[in-house]
Amino acid sequence: MSRVTGVHARQILDSRGRPTVEVDVATDDGAFGRAAVPSGASTGTSEAQELRDGTGEYDGLGVRVAVGHVNDEIAAAVAGQDAHDQAAVDALLLALDGTPQLRRLGANAVLAVSLAVCRAAAASQQRPLYRWIAELAGAAAPSLPMPMVNILSGGLHARGGMDVQDFLAVPASAASIEEAIAMAGRIRSAAADVMAARGLTTLLADEGGLSPGLATGRDALQLMTESIERAGLMPGQDVLVAIDVAAHSLWDPDRGDYHLVREGRRVGTAELIEIICGWAGEFPVASIEDALDEEDWAGWQQLTRRLGGRVNLIGDDLFTTNLSRLRHGISLGAANGVLVKVNQNGTLSGTLEVIAAARAAGWVPVVSARSGETEDAFISDLAVGTGAGQIKIGSVRCSDRLAKYNQLLRIAEDPALGFAGLTGYPRHAAQPAGRPGPQP
Repeated sequence: MSRVTGVHARQILDSRGRPTVEVDVATDDGAFGRAAVPSGASTGTSEAQELRDGTGEYDGLGVRVAVGHVNDEIAAAVAGQDAHDQAAVDALLLALDGTPQLRRLGANAVLAVSLAVCRAAAASQQRPLYRWIAELAGAAAPSLPMPMVNILSGGLHARGGMDVQDFLAVPASAASIEEAIAMAGRIRSAAADVMAARGLTTLLADEGGLSPGLATGRDALQLMTESIERAGLMPGQDVLVAIDVAAHSLWDPDRGDYHLVREGRRVGTAELIEIICGWAGEFPVASIEDALDEEDWAGWQQLTRRLGGRVNLIGDDLFTTNLSRLRHGISLGAANGVLVKVNQNGTLSGTLEVIAAARAAGWVPVVSARSGETEDAFISDLAVGTGAGQIKIGSVRCSDRLAKYNQLLRIAEDPALGFAGLTGYPRHAAQPAGRPGPQP
């Protein structure tokens, strides 16, 4: 037993200079845990709701009310709880809030307490956080994940500089997390050189990627290919490409179509599917996230029939780390993977349930950061402890991203941990003609 004796919250700033919640938890055996929560830009309507003040400082984005909920109501309720019983603590927090999507107390308040309790429990046992998470998740084989690393950005991460939100590199031939991160750094540097030589802007986007402002997704994929080659690597063999379309931000509910603003045209579901399938046929695309709108279930089914056997089709806004939506998607055969964001769910226990459900269905879980992040590296331990196999942190720039990559490098010193490599990808991930694909 490790009883909670103190809970204290404060308002801090995230990577975009916006307020967020940080919580400290102390226990009667002298343990301590601290956690801070992130915030998204491209958000699904079904995710747990953060609580913002609405008025006052930071243009109404302050979290003083959420901090007050932690320091008063939540602290009183959690006092005396066993920090080792994560499920009971999280169930208490959900019941205390008592509303759909944690609207009353705020998901930012609830999640910060949930994660801080987990850290305190690990500290009380003098165990690495990822080992304690592995026990909570029932994971027999924790492992270091393959990173997908942001190189080019548009959408809501770069003020609409490109229609598609992110283009990412998957270091397919890397034999370790250290090599994977180093390869990603080479590709990003090469991309900056290519863009500078072309006279393109190299402005920094929210997640540390570069924002070249290209007109089409195909142009961005060509730039990705050129950057990989400039880094001395082979597209489709050394490096695969992942895409985050973030199609919900392109969807026009009034017109019932997708508005590609940079391209100056509108397309329906069938045409967008053809565009995406064209990308997957021409370039070494191995993963596509949020290819269609969050309520376009029929479109997702069609896309999955077309590409699901050779590309990971990941739902982010589609599922919002929500167990009921994930189960619905599994029943329909819409997508074959889920992006896992702890702040979309609201508690650690709920997040672990989503990962377990994805695994049980043979789907791919991808642990992910948000566009508004802090230096808290909890998701690195989460990805390792659950053996998720994949992690999406952002680019190899900015302290909020590097804190998580650096934590993976520290964890990698554990000789008992293996590296997931490409085990989470189809063996025949899409490759351009004439370019052999990597083997797991």
